Amino acid sequence: MAELLRVQGYGATGVKQVAAAAQAPIGSIYHHFPGGKREIAAAVLRTTGAAYIQLVPLLLDPYDDLVAGVGAFFEAAADDMENTGWANMCPVGTVTGEVADSEPGIRAVAAEVIGSWVDDASAYLVGRGVADPDARAVVFAMLGSLEGAFILSRGLRSSEPLRAAGRAMAAYVATVPQGAPARS
Repeated sequence: MAELLRVQGYGATGVKQVAAAAQAPIGSIYHHFPGGKREIAAAVLRTTGAAYIQLVPLLLDPYDDLVAGVGAFFEAAADDMENTGWANMCPVGTVTGEVADSEPGIRAVAAEVIGSWVDDASAYLVGRGVADPDARAVVFAMLGSLEGAFILSRGLRSSEPLRAAGRAMAAYVATVPQGAPARS
C-alpha cells in the first residue's frame, strides 16, 4: 500500500487493489486490518515514516560539512524523482495533502509521523553541532522545501524545483551557527 499511496494517493487506492498488489485474499487483508483502508493507511504511514527519517543520517553522514550534505540530500531527491518517472517521493506528504480535511484520523497519524521526523531530525542536527532552536527551524525549512519541491517537480516533470530548493536550503544552513559536533 505504501507504493500505491505514494504514486496515486489515498482516494484512488482501494483495498481490492492492495490485496491484489500483496497477492493476498481480500479476507486476509480485513482479518489483519478490520478497520479497512483507514487502518492500513495509518499503519503504512507509521511504517514508511519511520523508514524515511532514516534517510537523514544516511544521506548526511558522509559529509563533514553540513551545508554540502544538505545540498547533496536535495540532489539525491532530484535524481530519485527523475529516475522514478516523477512519482511522488513521499507517501506521508501525498496523503497528508490529500486528506487533511476529510480524514481526521489519518491526518492525526500524519501529524504524529511528521512530529517524529521533526524531533528525530532535530536531535540529529543537534548532534551535528546545530543548537536546538536552530535545528528545529532547519528541519521545518527542509521538510517544507522538500515536500513543496516534490509537488512542483512532479507537476512540472522537472528536477529544477528540487535542485533550486537544495541550493536555497544549503545557503540557509550556511547562515545557521554550528558548534562542534556532539557525535564521535
